Amino acid sequence: MSQNLKHKTITGVIWSSFEQFSVSGIQFLVLVIMARLLTPSDYGLVAMLQIFIAVSQSLINSGFSQALIRKVDRTQSDLSTVFYFNIIVGLILYAILFVCAPFIARFYSAPELVNITRVVALGLLFNSITVVQRTLLTIEINFKKQAKATLVSAIVSGIIGISLAYYGFGVWAIVAQQISNLGLNALILWLISHWRPVGVFSMQSFRELFGFGSRLLVSGLIDTLYRNMYLIVIGKGFSKADLGYYTRAHQFSDFPAASLTGIFQRVTYPVLCTMQSDNAKLASNYRRLLRLVAYIIFPIMIGLAALSKPLVLLLLKEQWLFTADLLMIICISMMFYPIHAINLNLLQVEGRSDLFLRLEIIKKIIGIAILCITIPMGLIAMCIGQIFSSVICLAVNTHYTGELIQIGFAAQMKDLLPTLFLSFSMGAIVFIVSTFVASNILQLVLGVFIGVLYYIVISYFFNIYEFKEFISLISKR
Repeated sequence: MSQNLKHKTITGVIWSSFEQFSVSGIQFLVLVIMARLLTPSDYGLVAMLQIFIAVSQSLINSGFSQALIRKVDRTQSDLSTVFYFNIIVGLILYAILFVCAPFIARFYSAPELVNITRVVALGLLFNSITVVQRTLLTIEINFKKQAKATLVSAIVSGIIGISLAYYGFGVWAIVAQQISNLGLNALILWLISHWRPVGVFSMQSFRELFGFGSRLLVSGLIDTLYRNMYLIVIGKGFSKADLGYYTRAHQFSDFPAASLTGIFQRVTYPVLCTMQSDNAKLASNYRRLLRLVAYIIFPIMIGLAALSKPLVLLLLKEQWLFTADLLMIICISMMFYPIHAINLNLLQVEGRSDLFLRLEIIKKIIGIAILCITIPMGLIAMCIGQIFSSVICLAVNTHYTGELIQIGFAAQMKDLLPTLFLSFSMGAIVFIVSTFVASNILQLVLGVFIGVLYYIVISYFFNIYEFKEFISLISKR
């Protein structure tokens, strides 16, 4: 990797980290405050719509973002074509959701969802006009501007949401917070972005980009439907409060797992794309990336699982206690999320969106089978089933990675096993020590201190490679 590219990568990681964690931190704080003012049922109502919004967002993007990043000779015609396509799809999808709102409300037996659906769906229009701006900034590995937009919108929308929750607006406080966040973010991105569309829609550009992006679109839709299938099942078969507990547990686990994965995915995808013609170089950097990401994320997720109960009791009210039980289990399944994502990233780098789609279909069949088996056993069993699904699907994900650059499941597990063992041993020590302390605050402080100290000391004395790599990156910066 050239020095200039390495510098851009490290700078991109820093700014992407700042964006992800500053925004996620603010959103997490807003979540905690609003959850203390609202009820699990309020959050359950909004969560019922998540699958419809998520599927619509996948259709808006249609894999064009990844296709533009991968295309090294992209033109103004390409960019404008994607921009106009996104707007058209966004308008169509909003109209569909507006008309279907009464049917959605009837499905969940929740009449209040009619108006909520029609307002929440406005976020699709805001997202549809910013896909190209975000893509161009990602191509440039310029996350500084994105950080400004997301940070300001998160702060302002958070204030709006907390204020409305305090004054008793209930579920509408959540709706207002989400919509104001997306609207402000879109406005700021347009103000700070220099790119503007021209009056061109090229069918040639559309066919070329859609040829690559269409398989990613189908893969994304399958993944989105699967990830949100739990929300449909819980929303339909369990109470609104149960859905609220589940979504809060996922948000707690998403804060470290999805945020860190997003950082590395956004930065490394355009960087690895520059190495797509050199498999040896690609494999070497890819392997280093996997080990480093696991070294950072595994202990965080295991530590969060070990301290889930005092964390939930301290930050939320007693009414949210069941969230802690779910969080402990979900953290174990989510710790493999970045490994899944980076393996799939490689297929995009290699231009094998066909294999990407094939893998998604196989994994989702496995996941649905496990879901069907665990539904009659209850919510806890459904979450445990996600752990088994995650591990099995990881083996599936690494199949083509092994074929393309000779880093399959066995090689990856061999690389990750030391970090896995270190993280679980740390989590066991933290959990045992915290049980001897009564105060929730002391449990968290003592648990974090002992966990970090143990992890660093063992890494240092056993001369673990990832520890040296991490220190090297910090010192060079």
